[in-house]
Amino acid sequence: MDSSSALLVGDLTGVAVFAASGGSAAVGKRLDLFGVVFVGFVAALGGGILRDLVINQVPPLAFADWRYPLTAVLASLAVFWLHPHLDRLRRTVLGLDAAGLGLFTVTSTLKAFDAGVPAVGACLLGMLTGIGGGLVRDLLLNEIPVVLRREIYAVASLLGAIVVAVLVGLGWGSVLTFTGAALLVFVVRITALYRHWSAPRPRLGGGASAESG
Repeated sequence: MDSSSALLVGDLTGVAVFAASGGSAAVGKRLDLFGVVFVGFVAALGGGILRDLVINQVPPLAFADWRYPLTAVLASLAVFWLHPHLDRLRRTVLGLDAAGLGLFTVTSTLKAFDAGVPAVGACLLGMLTGIGGGLVRDLLLNEIPVVLRREIYAVASLLGAIVVAVLVGLGWGSVLTFTGAALLVFVVRITALYRHWSAPRPRLGGGASAESG
């Protein structure tokens, strides 16, 4: 598999995973079939649309390549029909979200490099694309976006993007190493959830100290 094919597979896998995450969250809110598909669709493709507009890939792949919207719709439908078999929807959403975060961070950072974006900008764009799907999903479902809570989320994405940039700079880029970068984001995110790692919070009245993870 050449690099462009691997990038496409990774991107579509990220779309499917984020669509499933959005669909699962929508099922948890008891939305109807259209609502589940809509939330899954927007969660899966929102970050990628932002990325494509920034790197001047117009129209964005979400509209130019039929495989992207089809993947998002099918993944959302699968969650709608299979959700009775998904044990503990919240845990499913968090796991899928972490996987999508890792995949989108890596593929979007690589696409930014391919478009000639410098390393710092590529890392920021990779992070923004990675967190975009979860941000849109939470806003649609009237939840405080995960990225704005004290949990480690955007930091995990940025770490993965930096690892990708280092790999590219050292000439060590391969499907295996980039897969490792995506896995790193996933592991950091899941570990932060289970060990309750968090970013510092502001000091509030009475001399209470900021919490940190």
